[in-house]
Amino acid sequence: MKRIVILISGRGSNMEAIVQRCAAEGWPARVAAVVSNRPDASGLAFAAAHGVPTAVVDHRAFAGEREAFDAALAAEIDRHEPELIVLAGFMRILGDAFVRRYAGRLLNVHPSLLPAFPGLHTHRRALEAGCKAAGATVHFVTPELDHGPIVMQAVVPVLPGDDEAALAERVLAAEHVIYPQAVRWFVEGALSVENGVVHQRDGQAQLLV
Repeated sequence: MKRIVILISGRGSNMEAIVQRCAAEGWPARVAAVVSNRPDASGLAFAAAHGVPTAVVDHRAFAGEREAFDAALAAEIDRHEPELIVLAGFMRILGDAFVRRYAGRLLNVHPSLLPAFPGLHTHRRALEAGCKAAGATVHFVTPELDHGPIVMQAVVPVLPGDDEAALAERVLAAEHVIYPQAVRWFVEGALSVENGVVHQRDGQAQLLV
């Protein structure tokens, strides 16, 4: 059974989707812990209610000391000996040393079709650019923000009259589909990376339209 540690900062709706799918589908894995940088993160209550151990590494205790925060976070993660670390709405930028420590076993989901619109305000930027489609991307984390090898993507139409909130809701629903799928592929050993390109071993579609 592979162990998964999920990092959250708030509700962690993608964490909820992963916990539920892992149990319902009988993955060869378990969520070993949910860790937050905020003690008031509502997702901690969900995790506890589902029997998942929780922990808090409060970033405010490390003001101006990113490396010290990263080290404390890594120490908490390593207590659970995970094969995979999943970022699910974790709103802290992680340092290069932290990312390298977990290279090849650190996943994130970003609310755009990378490499388009890395960083913040993705939905606003997509609307301002007149995009006819938006979406979400699950990728391996690398030191370059939002630029790691792509595991899976979902395309979401931009509809007439969409504002940021409406588009964000539609994209989030797609995230709840592709993120658990990507995590399942990882724990099943169904992913490989060659020259920065992720392949699904069984030829399953890595694009949801």
